[in-house]
Amino acid sequence: MAAMVPTIEWTEKAVRILDQTQLPHTVVYRECTDYRMVARAIRELAIRGAPAIGVAAAMGAALGARAIQSRDRADFLKQFHIICDEIRTARPTAVNLFWALDRVERAAKSSTASSTGALKEELVALGKLMLDEDIVLNKQLGRVGAALIPDHASILTHCNTGSLATGGYGTALGVIRAAVESGKRVHVYVDETRPVLQGARLTAWELLQDQIPCTLITDSMAGSLMRRGKIDICIVGADRIAANGDTANKIGTYSVAVLAKAHRLPFYVAAPMSTIDFNLASGESIPIEERDPEEVTSMPTASGRVVTAPKGVPVYNPAFDVTPAALIRAIITERGAVPPGQLRKLKAMARAVVRERRSSSPDLKARAERPVRSTRRPIT
Repeated sequence: MAAMVPTIEWTEKAVRILDQTQLPHTVVYRECTDYRMVARAIRELAIRGAPAIGVAAAMGAALGARAIQSRDRADFLKQFHIICDEIRTARPTAVNLFWALDRVERAAKSSTASSTGALKEELVALGKLMLDEDIVLNKQLGRVGAALIPDHASILTHCNTGSLATGGYGTALGVIRAAVESGKRVHVYVDETRPVLQGARLTAWELLQDQIPCTLITDSMAGSLMRRGKIDICIVGADRIAANGDTANKIGTYSVAVLAKAHRLPFYVAAPMSTIDFNLASGESIPIEERDPEEVTSMPTASGRVVTAPKGVPVYNPAFDVTPAALIRAIITERGAVPPGQLRKLKAMARAVVRERRSSSPDLKARAERPVRSTRRPIT
């Protein structure tokens, strides 16, 4: 496979974010020198995907911490809380945003650093570690999910769930990558994912980079392909999973799940444990972001947006929908794949994950730095 283009990086002067609004036309990075620039990048979809948003939030908070001038610990923590709260407003649905900010605030409050200067460096180190952790966990998740993918499978996916949506490697697309790495031959059908075209612009681009066979389709073609026997498995990511297994993901996911159920096809959700919100009993409580009507009334091109709808037409543009647990065969995490009804059994494992992450294990970081095994091989 080709080397993955970094989604997000920490440099001494800035948080460097790949501007995904410019893909696939050009690879451009935003150099975010303060936390508000990071929040804007999240809001404007320059960085998107729940795991990547979480990493960006942590790094943005660290940027904000470095700019705090106060040497008084109580005042520092007060200002840091205000910064984190401002970043929290960037997007409402992806739980990793809130999970990451809660984590860095807990770390700041419990730190035994001798000075605010030392505390700042701890928060920078935590942001870097969370990036490393995300890559490790995605690879673990990929190996778990790859066992569910039969050889010669035709796989339908929706939105983008690859390295671009995470710190690296991917969730649902990471499962596909891991299956290919294990020697399985697959073909991926890529929903274009209206209205922002994350499938057409991002997933198709990643699959071509990795030389994984793929075919781009419009969202409305999925049912026809299933009826003709062209699809074997559906696998998608998630932005938030409720305790009962109801899952919020990019708009259109629910339709894919209903079609999969009608055609008796397995429908899998792949997401890290950090995406499970055990505080929400069901998907009815998941907040759904509504976005700019322009995303529906026009289409992005290399030279700007092209209007595709009459001026003044009313628009409804929810960014996500909720797929009921009953439509999901299994939820794939780094800790295992389970039916949604058994999701609560993973709660103890989730607590173990939190303890492991809080310990900032050097072994975990070392595992994150191991190179991905090359999988360049002819695929027939």
